[in-house]
Amino acid sequence: MSPKRSRLDTATKHLDPPLAVVDLDAFDQNAADLVRRAAGRPVRVASKSIRCRYLLERVLRRPGFAGVMSYTLPEALWLAAEWAGTDLAGTDIMVAYPTVDHGALRELAGDERYRSSISIMIDSTDHLDLVGAALGVDHPEIRVCLELDVSWRPLLGRDIVHLGARRSPVFTARQAAALAEAVLNRPGFRLVGLMGYEGQIAGVGDDPGRRLAGAALRWAQRHSAAELARRRADAVREISALTPLEFVNGGGTGSIETTRAEDAVTELAAGSGLIGPTLFDHYRSFSPRPAVLFALPVVRRPRRGIATLFGGGYPASGPARPDRLPRPHLPAGLRLSRLEGAGEVQTPVVGRAADDLRVGDRVWLRHTKAGELAERFAEYHVIEADRVARTVPTYRGEARCFG
Repeated sequence: MSPKRSRLDTATKHLDPPLAVVDLDAFDQNAADLVRRAAGRPVRVASKSIRCRYLLERVLRRPGFAGVMSYTLPEALWLAAEWAGTDLAGTDIMVAYPTVDHGALRELAGDERYRSSISIMIDSTDHLDLVGAALGVDHPEIRVCLELDVSWRPLLGRDIVHLGARRSPVFTARQAAALAEAVLNRPGFRLVGLMGYEGQIAGVGDDPGRRLAGAALRWAQRHSAAELARRRADAVREISALTPLEFVNGGGTGSIETTRAEDAVTELAAGSGLIGPTLFDHYRSFSPRPAVLFALPVVRRPRRGIATLFGGGYPASGPARPDRLPRPHLPAGLRLSRLEGAGEVQTPVVGRAADDLRVGDRVWLRHTKAGELAERFAEYHVIEADRVARTVPTYRGEARCFG
């Protein structure tokens, strides 16, 4: 048995699986590595990749991290309320996706403490209109951040070939400046930031394991990064001629090196690099340690070479492909069955290592994405050395569901 598997089994022997754990040493090492890679730029923590308040608070108290990139306005309001009266009171929280939640907008407008620390995302005047409809024309000042589409359109910027996430309609510096001017001309709004997530670099590993595909991908990412650096700098320059910006946020776990090289970017975003899910196993420049894992018990031995685990059907969001399924981690030498994959009530694992498993043993797996496992478990058992040091709730464990 490997030392890591032995340590995990020993630490959790008093607990019945299914269960999820945080290897705190790996989490802290991942945090230190993100700060090293950021090379002096502050890292804003993407809460969607964490979804556990204990872990968010732990990393925010480390040097090199500043602020939260929240994924919904209700989440931002909840975090701000929970942190009131603590050393994290007033933490800058940027909501990374536009909100159409009228109730949450009214709650934001009704508390000056929230309005001073939370900014909402916009990418069109439609979002300004919606805020006005929710709050009335004479609403208090709301902090807003403008999202720039930072995908790559190699055919002279035309949206015929589009590499990256389909997010903001604001693509050019001129469009960004026009939206900024619209914000400045609307009473009740204050433009404080610019954000762009280059998913075609930050979320796509540049070492997919196939030589030609890897070379083509790295070529595309290099050219995308170069084009983006010029376009983002132009957008920042044009907006700054109208009003000063408090922050320009860019990047993600997979693009820290390229994004930090842009003078226009004042801070970086990251979250998945703290957790180390399988989606980030294929990068050449960094290798996060698996910090969050889950264990499933062996409940059947149908025949040689197969062990059947209880539960485990935790697919990740995104395109329906095999790489969206959880992956057996320990013991080494196991893989999912191609016919069954990961099932709601059972997950067969196959491979020579299955022959050493007995009914009642546990198999440790990793999720494809960083934060989505927290939707499946109400608590994480935090492991230090070979013991569970504490058990902490996930968002689900605190009866919070923001997705």
